[in-house]
Amino acid sequence: MSNKNVPKEVRMGSIKSVIWKNETEAGVRYNVTFGRLYRDGKAWKQTDSFGRDDLLLLAKIANEAHSWICNQTQDSEHLNRESQPQDSNEVQGSTRR
Repeated sequence: MSNKNVPKEVRMGSIKSVIWKNETEAGVRYNVTFGRLYRDGKAWKQTDSFGRDDLLLLAKIANEAHSWICNQTQDSEHLNRESQPQDSNEVQGSTRR
């Protein structure tokens, strides 16, 4: 089984964001794309163009994407801190003066 980079999608009505995780030399970075779904006859299509009535929903989706990315970043930082060895002073509870 391959370990593919499966994106996270946030959707409200016809507006959606797709969050992509990218592993870089500097660490994990997230990129977000936004789109609006519409129907052309029987076929569903997507555009990156938004009208006036789409903008508040787009802002809400951008906020959701931002919150999700922040949670992922906090979770990974928490895991990294747990896996690192503690400073001997922290373990013993002593402080330097």
